[in-house]
Amino acid sequence: MPSRPNYPRTCVSLGFPTPEQMLACAREEAAAGSTFFEFRLDFLPEPESGLNAIADFLKECPECRALATCRREANGGRFRGGVESQLDLLTAALEAGATAVDVELESTRAGMARRLEQIRKQGDLIVSYHHFEATPAMETVFRRLTRIPAKAYKIAVTARKPSDILRLLEVARNHRRTPLILVSMGEIGFPARVVSPIFGGLFTFAAPSSAAGTAPGQVNARTLRQLYHVDSLSRTTKIYGVIADPVGHSISPAVHNRAFHALRVDAVYVPFLVPPTRLRDFFTLAERLPVRGFSVTIPHKQKVLRYLDHVDPLSRRIGAVNTVWRKAGKWRGTNTDAPAVTGPLEKRLRLPGASVLVAGTGGAARAAAFAVADRGARVWITGRNLDRARKLAERCGATALPVEEAVRGDFDALIHATPLGMHPRTEACFFDGRIPARVVFDMVYNPSETLLLKRARGQGKTVISGLEMFVDQAVRQFEIWTGCEAPAAVMQRAAREALAGS
Repeated sequence: MPSRPNYPRTCVSLGFPTPEQMLACAREEAAAGSTFFEFRLDFLPEPESGLNAIADFLKECPECRALATCRREANGGRFRGGVESQLDLLTAALEAGATAVDVELESTRAGMARRLEQIRKQGDLIVSYHHFEATPAMETVFRRLTRIPAKAYKIAVTARKPSDILRLLEVARNHRRTPLILVSMGEIGFPARVVSPIFGGLFTFAAPSSAAGTAPGQVNARTLRQLYHVDSLSRTTKIYGVIADPVGHSISPAVHNRAFHALRVDAVYVPFLVPPTRLRDFFTLAERLPVRGFSVTIPHKQKVLRYLDHVDPLSRRIGAVNTVWRKAGKWRGTNTDAPAVTGPLEKRLRLPGASVLVAGTGGAARAAAFAVADRGARVWITGRNLDRARKLAERCGATALPVEEAVRGDFDALIHATPLGMHPRTEACFFDGRIPARVVFDMVYNPSETLLLKRARGQGKTVISGLEMFVDQAVRQFEIWTGCEAPAAVMQRAAREALAGS
């Protein structure tokens, strides 16, 4: 069994059409704190031109390390030469100063044994397997890889459902003594790029901050280090996250990871892309990783209830939860949206007896309607689907209104609880003209100033941004999960910064 090599946690993958661009990007990333780089020689029209880039860079930055890759076209790369030419280039890369080279499994056929032995004498040989369509039988892949003597083994597969992440990571769990690099490509597989070190993965690949990555799902090295703190993750790190579809727009990772870091909580929070048909599959992943808790947003707030062992009475009445955690082996759920709705409203008006129009019929709308009704407000529900509005109104003692009647009304407050206006469709707005309330509360938080709020300000209304509610509910989530008082000011600042950078 190979001894376990000691690599930096993040390897920045450099795929550029010229060696000058490759070298310039390596310098830029090194100045930002990166120390490990993959030089993708196959991205160069003349791959041998990258050898001087490796040598020059390591001469300038001797504290850095280089991994050379020249992936053949038949195996998902861009190099059109044969295996002999590929291995010649990688041997030359070691002579130029590279610490390691990546050779795909298909290039290690029996006739190449002598060449591979030469590479092993000069540096670290990493044998890699790639599947760009799915996640196949992992134990079969592992056995095929480990027949070849190497310093480490890389498995890069594509996740089609959340549990594919689990199947990949369990390879490391089952073979702890084997040095592995585990990559789950695609947006569904992104969490594995962050948490693989928790399971013993040697390092994870990252894109440069100023350029695209070389594989689906790569994020930049700065994000991995500064947002997810991959350098400090360990086997004791607790995993939290958010489930949604889509999930890429969520600022929850920025907010909760900043809070964990501020209080030195050994935890990481990652986005899980969970399509509507994959909710049960996600729970398979969550139970066996294990995930300690997660936020729930569109489109899962209502359907998630069927997978929970305990839900508090108000959340059960609402019929939606946004916060889940695991305690004593049981999944528990609550709705921190509800108190996060009434808090901001009660700073602007007295809820008992107030007239409140709720626009929307989904999980967020349900939380808002029940919350204000429980405070004594008179509630009306409107939405594009009047039948759904009627059903929600019946559940919470409200009155359903067609949209055309709602816009002619006059309410103390409006709570907008639909995705209209949410990034990236920021040009959408539920109300085209007059907004029928003096206080306008938009639950959409990205962007912080929606078109609805802009129009409301223009009409002289009092406005409440969804960001205020978002931070309030996130604070409550953090405290449920950790038992610690949340750093609310830190979380608010992180939310504002994340929105400003989105």
